[in-house]
Amino acid sequence: MSFNNLDALYRQVIMDHYKNPRNKGQLENGTLTIDMNNPTCGDRIHLTMNVEDGIVKAAKFEGEGCSISMASASMMTQIIKGKEIQTALKLSEVFSDMMQGKDYDDSIDLGDIEALQGVSKFPARIKCATLAWKAMEKGLKE
Repeated sequence: MSFNNLDALYRQVIMDHYKNPRNKGQLENGTLTIDMNNPTCGDRIHLTMNVEDGIVKAAKFEGEGCSISMASASMMTQIIKGKEIQTALKLSEVFSDMMQGKDYDDSIDLGDIEALQGVSKFPARIKCATLAWKAMEKGLKE
């Protein structure tokens, strides 16, 4: 697949998550609630998660922001559900490395998240993409 076709596919995946977000809303009985914002661009996220026996049983988000921020939150909530805390934190580490343009552990299946790889070329947008992930890390580490 040519670079232009791949780039177009990635844009479609991002826009699909933005227009049809997965796990949008709030968990009524969330065991963890995290609010974060990016004051430089106005992105906000309210993340709720249910964590039981060291496993992220459920995750939902509400918020406002650009397509990158909201799509990333949608993708993140999808991939961490059912994962052990350490696995979710490892995914966040891999995502952070990818956003910074570093070599990352590509043996881990990131699924739709790979569509955000191009964001690393736009430093001002990296904070948009990582907001939900930082909220998840904060919640799981506290």
